[in-house]
Amino acid sequence: MRILAIIPARGGSKGVPFKNIKILNGKPLLAYTSEIALQSTYLTDVILSSDDFQIIEVAKQLGIQVPFIRPEELAQDTTPTIDVIIHALEWYDKQDISFDAVCVLQVTSPFRTVALLDDAIQKFIASNCDSLVSVQKVPHEYNPHWTFEVNSKGNLKITTGEEKIIGRRQELPIAYHRDGSIYITKTEVLLHEHSLYGKKITFIEFPPEFYINIDTLQDWEKAEKMIQAL
Repeated sequence: MRILAIIPARGGSKGVPFKNIKILNGKPLLAYTSEIALQSTYLTDVILSSDDFQIIEVAKQLGIQVPFIRPEELAQDTTPTIDVIIHALEWYDKQDISFDAVCVLQVTSPFRTVALLDDAIQKFIASNCDSLVSVQKVPHEYNPHWTFEVNSKGNLKITTGEEKIIGRRQELPIAYHRDGSIYITKTEVLLHEHSLYGKKITFIEFPPEFYINIDTLQDWEKAEKMIQAL
């Protein structure tokens, strides 16, 4: 299976200025994701999608391909990830190059391992699902069976639509949330359904001790502490 890995890294980060190339424990944040991607057994090509020339230069130094510069209109705060992926696939299509699937690896989740990434790809291939996402378990107090929405009368209703709330924590089904570390999607789903997920989604559970999504300075400080313990 031909799998394109895309590392999206636009300029203009507001929460942590120059986040993607900010130095974390002696190397740019981008290096953590690029090193793992380049070591994977299953990724056909690993590319950066960016509008920022500083990030592009660092990526090239790290051995990441930068086949194009992302257009400014696809590098906004509100730009959906799916549009960034489709732009890359359309660029390759013009070169008569195609891929069976795309793996998106976000720079803000730096502490993956090669083993986890390859396990995720293997599971995706074996599952024949439309997509795979990495997930974390939802703490029981936030389980959707224990959360509420407000109905039309201004009263609370159970989010899952059940009439009776589950009484004991031990009876709650396990719930997960996507953590943003790994997305793998069939190309046909991306292009024809304009979706990162499709209808049939499998998952891999990301070890919580490695999990962080760097968006704020507080997250950055947490990452600095985490890397000392890894």
